[in-house]
Amino acid sequence: MTYSALILAGTRSGGDPLAGTEGKPHKALIDLEGTALLERVSSALREAGADRIAVSCDHPDVVALARSLDLEVLPTGQGPSESTAIAFAALGAPLLVTTADHGLLKPEWVRHIVETTPQAADLSIMLAERRDIEAAMPGSKRTYLRLADGAWSGCNLFYLQHEGAGQAIESWKAVEADRKRPWRIVRRLGFSTLVKYALGRLSMAQAIEMLGLRMGVRANLVKAPDGLAAVDVDKPQDLNDIRELLRQRRA
Repeated sequence: MTYSALILAGTRSGGDPLAGTEGKPHKALIDLEGTALLERVSSALREAGADRIAVSCDHPDVVALARSLDLEVLPTGQGPSESTAIAFAALGAPLLVTTADHGLLKPEWVRHIVETTPQAADLSIMLAERRDIEAAMPGSKRTYLRLADGAWSGCNLFYLQHEGAGQAIESWKAVEADRKRPWRIVRRLGFSTLVKYALGRLSMAQAIEMLGLRMGVRANLVKAPDGLAAVDVDKPQDLNDIRELLRQRRA
């Protein structure tokens, strides 16, 4: 399977507090076991078989690192969705999208979403169940969306398999804005779906499929094979947890 990969590494408005506490000008440059986050992510994508790897970034230090790693550099937009739209126009489909702060990213997770996405699906979204996340990293604080089949958290892994997936990118902006307000997300699915959600009858796979239909695409849920796929470097505690996990692995 030939596909391209995009690493989102834009600069937050006002900077990133976590990068500052680590003495780095950008989160993508934070060190994990002697390797910058951006390099860890790009290495996993290469091992997973990505044909082209691009970085959406605007900080000069991140641009310099990306070029030293032989990664393509693309401009950023106003947010992740717009940056993805720019990359999708440049790289086309299929396109695997992830983030520079996915410090634990494993090649097998990338291969899993690529290989298990149905051929008819325009895009797939990987999510992990809460029980899997808590089993893999007890005490990890994540944002969950609870549906009939359990509580789910995003893994920052998206696979845009066909050109039709481009129709969904603009709609993602609204979903991103409401990711911590599940009722607003479900409301976009229509009244009957809202009733199913309220009655606890809507599964995550159904929600993604219906949301895709509302956006004019065929969307698919890919369940994460490992709860760690939902653990990114977003807060100081995340970084501490990941470093402790890696220390235990070395021991």
